[in-house]
Amino acid sequence: MRVLLAEDDATLAAQLSRALASAGFVVDHAPDGEEALHLGLNERYAACVLDLGLPRRDGIAVLREWRAAGVALPVLILTAREAFADKVAGFRAGADDYMTKPFRAEEVALRLHALARRAAGHANPVLSCGPLAHDTLAGSFTLDGLPLRLTAFEARILAFLMLHRGRTVSRTELSDHLYGSDADRDFNTMEVLVSRLRRKIAPCVIETLRGEGWRLAPPA
Repeated sequence: MRVLLAEDDATLAAQLSRALASAGFVVDHAPDGEEALHLGLNERYAACVLDLGLPRRDGIAVLREWRAAGVALPVLILTAREAFADKVAGFRAGADDYMTKPFRAEEVALRLHALARRAAGHANPVLSCGPLAHDTLAGSFTLDGLPLRLTAFEARILAFLMLHRGRTVSRTELSDHLYGSDADRDFNTMEVLVSRLRRKIAPCVIETLRGEGWRLAPPA
């Protein structure tokens, strides 16, 4: 899944980017509020990590503008501010979760997984589709209870299809969550990876809806 990291501290941003990448996220980094605002309005993300103390435009202002424009992505606020009034301001602006510094990067990843999962309508951290299961916290997949060996890219594709199982996911939507904003989109590679996944997860099915996209379905 692709997430937006809005953080002006370069050292902290690098640390968080590494931790989130290790947890299976594709990370776009915005070092200031203006860029964060632009990316949130124009790109698709599963969730956002938003620092309140951003230069050029603070996090609360960015969040208010997103919500006013109808941007509904889940937002986890990070801040050094511990005052209760600051937390209230963040939630009133439309935040979904709140963490104060210092924190563990691994916890940020866990909270983002939970936010993205709930936004897609799943309360259970283990997603299932027939005999196929995905532990979103561990990042692991099993088929009939046995570990499923996947490449990193295959895992990203399958994780997104399982998060939205039963719904048709377009090629553009899937690519938006596989690649960062600066990466080249390779639809041919996606087709190859989906074909490979079909063989690995049988009897579960990845249906192709011509002109629309793909849909994950349990065995008939």
